[in-house]
Amino acid sequence: MSKTYRITLLPGDGIGPEIMAQARRVLDTLGARFGFSCAYAEALLGGAAIDATGDPFPEETRQLVADCDAVLLAAIGGPKWDTTDPDKPRPEQGLLGLRKALGAYANLRPVRIFDALRGASPLKPQRLEGVNLLVVRELIGGLYFGARERFYDEENAGAGGVPGQRAYDTLEYREYEIERIARVAFEQARARRGKLHSVDKANVIETSRLWREIVHRVAHDYPEIELIDMLVDNTAMQLINDPAQFDVIVTENMFGDILSDEASMLTGSLGMLASASLGDGVALYEPIHGSAPDIAGRDIANPLAMLLSCELMLRSSLNEPAAADALSNVISNILAQGWRTADIADAATPTDKIVGTRAMGDLIVAVL
Repeated sequence: MSKTYRITLLPGDGIGPEIMAQARRVLDTLGARFGFSCAYAEALLGGAAIDATGDPFPEETRQLVADCDAVLLAAIGGPKWDTTDPDKPRPEQGLLGLRKALGAYANLRPVRIFDALRGASPLKPQRLEGVNLLVVRELIGGLYFGARERFYDEENAGAGGVPGQRAYDTLEYREYEIERIARVAFEQARARRGKLHSVDKANVIETSRLWREIVHRVAHDYPEIELIDMLVDNTAMQLINDPAQFDVIVTENMFGDILSDEASMLTGSLGMLASASLGDGVALYEPIHGSAPDIAGRDIANPLAMLLSCELMLRSSLNEPAAADALSNVISNILAQGWRTADIADAATPTDKIVGTRAMGDLIVAVL
């Protein structure tokens, strides 16, 4: 009997609807081949939700994401909704609210180098030899979720005695939050090559000193894993200098956000990195890139990170490993044949091999 999976789709803003359309096509093609189907429910998030409801994470969306087998998000945000007014809604508030509502505290961002794309990376090909790493980012704690305020105060008065503005954001972690993300990272390292870099700023920040203490305590349960402490600034340098040294990297929310974007450039483009956000409830899958409003509607966006996010969903939430393998292999083969979207093309790419969003989807669907 054919299995049916309930997938909540959040196309979002900018290029989101374009790449989500290719995800649906590919999932339907895989379903027909491997004996399952997907029942989709589409919902609003981010800027599109603000325009329609005034809320970046509407109640209807909140209910849909809580009652499905997986959530697939494309991208949110754009300059249309940028504001420094703390009282106005921002698309990013919808994303943070979504992660919190799902209890999705562990963000997994694999960095895979496709052999065919070595020329697209800004690094020399020899520096990419052996690179295959995973960033495990704590997702619902830290600076992004701490207490914050912006206000005027008399002690900050400027010329003429006019009070100046002050602002603060609170970086806070609880012991259990660090322990649970550490265990996810150790388990991932156990399933991979047995090496874990724990990234912090323990020479300066108290939360990082707590982070290091808890990670080392958890390490006693994983004696077979090699644990290495690394300061975040050194990690940023080492990702460029010697990225092959890394197997699994675990770190707090803001550091993970920055480092995973840096790591994405090893592949040559943000358009190639997928992510899975796992935790207490329904899992969330999304590419790590933004909404790229400057190219929205032009059929030139790279859909591959979106499709690789579907691969992660097929493996982790839908338990369809054969379909996931097929999708991964087809993407590798299409790239090996020289097909590129503009962001991953290089000077040696023939013009007739550069395709748009829909055409890249066509190629993958045809092979599947």
